[in-house]
Amino acid sequence: MTDELFPIVDEQGQVIGSAPRGQVHGNPKLLHPVVHCLVTNSRGELLLQRRCLDKDIQPGRWDTSVGGHVAFGESIEHALRREMKEEVGLELEETNLTFLYRYVHTNPVESELVYTFSYVSEGPFVRQVEEIDELRFFGREELDRALGTGMFTPNFEEELARYREATAAP
Repeated sequence: MTDELFPIVDEQGQVIGSAPRGQVHGNPKLLHPVVHCLVTNSRGELLLQRRCLDKDIQPGRWDTSVGGHVAFGESIEHALRREMKEEVGLELEETNLTFLYRYVHTNPVESELVYTFSYVSEGPFVRQVEEIDELRFFGREELDRALGTGMFTPNFEEELARYREATAAP
């Protein structure tokens, strides 16, 4: 993998610099933008991805339907379309897409300015085998039983609480 170049942003999303992936993942002072999309089906179940075991962050844990970094010089919208196609094989239809919110997520490894969207789709889905071991839908009860058990990434658990507050959904 090449050392991708990421934009460094302020909390309003204004680009203030750039840094390579290896530097950004290891310095929580370098805030960088990412896109997340929570995909639901017509029953309100939430599609999650299980991260590959060789991922550098949170391997083997279930995570947000789609998530990825915004490349330097790339728009949020373009990054979202690219990640949706790469990770789950979906071409976005604007009528099914909703912007939900933006927030800062910080952990000991990195700090992300997260742009979160929701999308309704029944699939079919095609997982990115290099990054995702499995895709499947979870209902509210199953999600609730697994919260706090280590099954999900901490970022997803934070995201799920925000999502539920913003949408009153599962």
